[in-house]
This record gives sequence, C-alpha cells and structure tokens, in this order.
Amino acid sequence: MSTRLSKKRRSEIEAALGHAFREPALLEEALTHASSVHPATSRRRGAPRRSYQRLEFLGDRVLGLAIAHLLIERFPDDAEGALTHRHVALVRKEALAQVAQAIGLGRWLQVAASEALPGGVLKPAMLADACEALIGALYLDGGLDAASAFIRRHWEPLIEAVRSPPRDAKMALQEWAQARGLERPSYRVVATRGPAHATTFIVEVGLADQEPAVAEGTSKRAAERAAAGLMLERLENAVHD
Repeated sequence: MSTRLSKKRRSEIEAALGHAFREPALLEEALTHASSVHPATSRRRGAPRRSYQRLEFLGDRVLGLAIAHLLIERFPDDAEGALTHRHVALVRKEALAQVAQAIGLGRWLQVAASEALPGGVLKPAMLADACEALIGALYLDGGLDAASAFIRRHWEPLIEAVRSPPRDAKMALQEWAQARGLERPSYRVVATRGPAHATTFIVEVGLADQEPAVAEGTSKRAAERAAAGLMLERLENAVHD
C-alpha cells in the first residue's frame, strides 16, 4: 500500500498520536474526507484512494468497547444505569470533536475547501468522524492496545466531567434504551385517585421487550420518574442475576 503523506508530515502526526504506523496508508485513509477523493484521478495514477468512512465505522465500535472497559475499571461500584450515562456522554460526537481539536486534527485532514466553514474552520461533526477513523486506523495497525492507549490518554480528562450519574431516572432510562438502539420509553397514566386538589397519579412506563413498570406520585411527572426508577432497578438487577 502506498501513501502520499510526506515522511515529515507523517512523523508529525504519529508524534501527536503516540503511534508509529507500520502501514502509513491506513493513516492517510483516516485523514481523507470524501470530498477530496477523485476516482478518475486516482485510477490514472494506479492507486485508488478511499475516504475515511470505512475506518470511521470501525473506530466507532472500538471507541465504544474501550470506553466501556475504562468505565468498568474506573467505577467498580456503579450500576449499569450510571455506566450507561457516562458511556453515552463519552462516545458522542461532541466528545470526539473535543479530542480532535485538542490534537489539532484539522491541520492534517484532507478535505475540499468547499466543505470548510468561513476562515477554513472545519465542522465539528467532520472532526468527530475523522477522529473515529483515526481510532479505526490505530486498531488495524497496532491492535486494540494501540487504539486503547490513544483513547485512554485523551478521554481520561473527559471522564471527570461526567463523574456524577443523572438524578433524573427518566433521562437515565432513555439513555439506557438509546445505547441499545431501542425506541424511547413510553409513559401513560393508567389511573388517578383522590380529589382534584390532591390527585395521585398512577403511571405505567413501557420499554421494548420489557414488562411495564407501574408507580404513583403526587404529580404526573413524579409518577413517571418513579416508574422509570423501578424499570431501571429491574434492568440492573437482571444484569446481576
């Protein structure tokens, strides 16, 4: 596999990443946005180029695994709901863009001028995608150890910002479902009792493939939170059984 990266530029990038690539073409692919790929030109040169999209797909999965491992180590007493809250916050595009900006990824990304914002600034979403691609390239070139070392070094500071799990059980339950690709939990009032000035609401929460959980509260919102809390408790107990 050939690469168009100069030795000087490659050394600069590898120093920032903390990894020397055995296959430099992986690094170039990770830094190539689709807008800078010109198939006709590549064919004439006899070396087809690919954008970072395939590596982005891989890097997303590697990041998820590495962050899950890191959280299990860092928070041994956390239940699944709290771990899920932290995990969602750490693998989201905003966190990836923050890391990309910290390492100066935008300096190296090969992208058409039309894709940049005024002043040559790259979109945060683009930086986030390229950061995932870099993780994928690190994984293919150096295995999980190389990718995890990069992730640990740059995500450790971010963990401090999400140390506290959410107090709102509805938010925690929604994030639990989101992390598994499920639809949002649904809530409905199944009954009320008491006078109009002191009504008690009985609310049921439903979640795909789970038995509904029912709880009550002095307001609809309080009942929804209580029901979500019961559902989370049941899900966490099922993991430990």
